[in-house]
Amino acid sequence: MRHRKKFNHLGRKSAHRKAMLANMASSLILHKRIKTTVAKAKALRMYVEPLITKTKDLDTVEAKMHAHRTVFSYLKDKHAVKELFEEVAGKVADRPGGYTRILKLGNRIGDNAEMCLIELVDYNENMLETKKSSTAGKRTRRGRRKSTADTAVAEAPAQETQEQAPESTDAESKE
Repeated sequence: MRHRKKFNHLGRKSAHRKAMLANMASSLILHKRIKTTVAKAKALRMYVEPLITKTKDLDTVEAKMHAHRTVFSYLKDKHAVKELFEEVAGKVADRPGGYTRILKLGNRIGDNAEMCLIELVDYNENMLETKKSSTAGKRTRRGRRKSTADTAVAEAPAQETQEQAPESTDAESKE
């Protein structure tokens, strides 16, 4: 049994697995999305999200240099490290986590492996546009109390009509 064993070995020796994850992480950072199997995508997510977190909140030059060297020891690609610190770090600066998204695509024809797209969340313009538009027009079916300003405006015309109605009945009774 593999209880409490978080890491998926992916059927590879450790050197092969580390090299594969480093290459996949570099490709993800450079291309912003890659197509792979679900198992590899989940392992890649655990590998790349801490690296993206290391790019945030770097105040001093020493901290920035240390982060560059730490990330380079994982990625082993200076172009991917440069892209990560210059472009990706700026986009994810205010995000508290969850930098990647896994979208399942179905099964592969040859071996029936479950395929997916793994992408950086802040780079999918289609998802960002639909999120903005869906939140603007979202309504629920359950009733909610109106705010105090709305109820005051709604009650004021009702009181005026009630005050006018007795006057008209008084005028009719006097005639």
